[in-house]
Amino acid sequence: MRVLGIDPGTAIMGWGVIEQDGGAQRALAFGALETPSEMAVGDRLKVLYHGLQRIIDQFRPDRAAVEELFFGQNVKTAIHVGQARGICLLALAEAEISLTELKPSEVKLAVAGYGAADKAQVERMVVRLLGLDETPKPDDVADALAIALTGYEYWRYRERVAGS
Repeated sequence: MRVLGIDPGTAIMGWGVIEQDGGAQRALAFGALETPSEMAVGDRLKVLYHGLQRIIDQFRPDRAAVEELFFGQNVKTAIHVGQARGICLLALAEAEISLTELKPSEVKLAVAGYGAADKAQVERMVVRLLGLDETPKPDDVADALAIALTGYEYWRYRERVAGS
C-alpha cells in the first residue's frame, strides 16, 4: 500500500508518500509545495492544486491522509488552511483516492505515543520510523510524513477488519 500524507497550507503544503518495504514503512518521496505571499490567493490555490495533481500522477498513491483543520486563535490562518484543505480534497476525489482525515492529536499519539507531543518529538519519531538520515525540512514536510504514517496504520487496520 502506498499512502500520501498532506499537511495543508497556503504558503507551504507539506506532502509525503510512504509505502511498505519488507516489515517497515519507507519514505518513497516527500517535499513541500510553496507559494509566495504576494501572489493572489486564487493563484496560490491553483499552484497548489496543480502541484498536488502532479504528485498524485507521479507517485500513484493507493490511499491518502489529510490533516483536519485545527482552529486556533488566528481566524485568518484557519480560513487559508481551510481553502488549502479544500483543494486537497478535490484533487484526491478527482483521482478517486480514498482518504482519511486526521486530527493533529491523533497523528501525535500514533507517531510519538503522546497526543500533545511537541514538534521536535514528532520529527524525531518520523526520522526514526522511516529510517531517514535527517529531519525533513520545512516542518510541514515532517508533519506530512507523520500524517502518512498514521494514515498507513489507519488503512492497514481497516483492511484487516474488513478481511476478518
